[in-house]
Amino acid sequence: MTPSWRKPVGMLIILALIAVWCVAIASLSATIGRWPGIAQLLFYVVTGIIWITPLKPLLRWMETGRWR
Repeated sequence: MTPSWRKPVGMLIILALIAVWCVAIASLSATIGRWPGIAQLLFYVVTGIIWITPLKPLLRWMETGRWR
């Protein structure tokens, strides 16, 4: 059985997604740092969960070759 090219490409896309998301959130740190502690906690928890959303279709594509 020949390995699929989608898995290495998908892994690179996942790494790129993580890098872009980290830079985007870190660029907001000066603004977020002025918020009250509980608001910061909620922001980072929510943004820490949101980045996972595009992974399900990407992982499905890696396995099956279809987005839906």
